[in-house]
Amino acid sequence: MKKWLVLVAVLLLALVPLLSAGKGDPAAGKAVYAKKCGACHGPAGEPKEAIAKMFKVEMRHLGAKEVQAKTDDELKKLVTEGIGKMKPIKDIPAGDLDNLIAFMRTLKK
Repeated sequence: MKKWLVLVAVLLLALVPLLSAGKGDPAAGKAVYAKKCGACHGPAGEPKEAIAKMFKVEMRHLGAKEVQAKTDDELKKLVTEGIGKMKPIKDIPAGDLDNLIAFMRTLKK
């Protein structure tokens, strides 16, 4: 009996991250995206060519396989810490960040 309880506990602990993954409201995330990301990234996740040219960088579409292959935590880190010439967004609340990532997932090509 103890073995079954241990097995159930282990399975529940393994499922918690899966159940909490994908949290966030894409509709609310779209508004966050427009406000925080829209200056450099177009409404459908496409890079704005003028911005890329000005900074002399190659920007990926946010729906590209390379971007979408990242975990939610990796995307959150990129948003909050920046990468290369991309400035970090430090003032974004955790709930808005979850919503933003949920919206970014809708951009998958």
